[in-house]
Amino acid sequence: MTRVVSLLTGLLIILLLCSAGCVTPPKPGTGSTTSVTPSGSSQGTQEPTVSQIYVNEVTPFETVILPGMETPTSGYSIFSESTPIPQDQSCLINLKTQVYSYNKTAFAFNLKNPPMFINYSVIPTNITVTKLVTLKTGSKGEQTIRYSDYSPYSWFEITVRNKTTGEIYLQDGFGPGKGYRSYTAGTVKIMKRDDLQIEFYGNAITATAGVWIKPYVNFNDNMTRTFSECKYWESPRDSLGYTTATATPTWTPGNVVNV
Repeated sequence: MTRVVSLLTGLLIILLLCSAGCVTPPKPGTGSTTSVTPSGSSQGTQEPTVSQIYVNEVTPFETVILPGMETPTSGYSIFSESTPIPQDQSCLINLKTQVYSYNKTAFAFNLKNPPMFINYSVIPTNITVTKLVTLKTGSKGEQTIRYSDYSPYSWFEITVRNKTTGEIYLQDGFGPGKGYRSYTAGTVKIMKRDDLQIEFYGNAITATAGVWIKPYVNFNDNMTRTFSECKYWESPRDSLGYTTATATPTWTPGNVVNV
């Protein structure tokens, strides 16, 4: 009897060991498998990321180059620069440098073939500005600072008008205090076909202004003319200057004139 009990007990142990060691693998599509990490914890296996497809893949096009055929380009075209037209060349007809102190200069020209370009550069008067500011860091007290800036009474103005009626076609120049820009060099362009009067006006400033026009059509006589400089104008640009460290004001508040 004891032998039979021992035999049954041994068979039961063998059956338990077999059932513990046999695990049926998951079938495809039934879920993700688990893997044991070195620390003993299990985590889900990440599935590969698939990016969305917005284009369709096709077979590359194969070019067959036969004898005598031209070599295909590299995907771009080379354009040769166009030859400038001599009639589009502008020449300098007037150049003037002057110190302005509420004084004007003017000249007239009958512009038959626009545009007319007027390029200028100025040397404004600077002043030393004293300003009381409140500090936002440290002691947060008040501090007096001094810096150099353009004088509000230093400006240069270009006016283009009809010679007969006085109608203003263009008015521009330098002078933040007068509502103009802070550019110490710039170019203005006049497209009005008319008998023009060009005026230069300023105060506390030295200005140099050059006037450029196309000789073609504007000078329709047979007279041979020579110019000091000619060129083809591109898009005009303005230059922003900087004030110098030395303040040299040449004005007094009592002589200010509102224009």
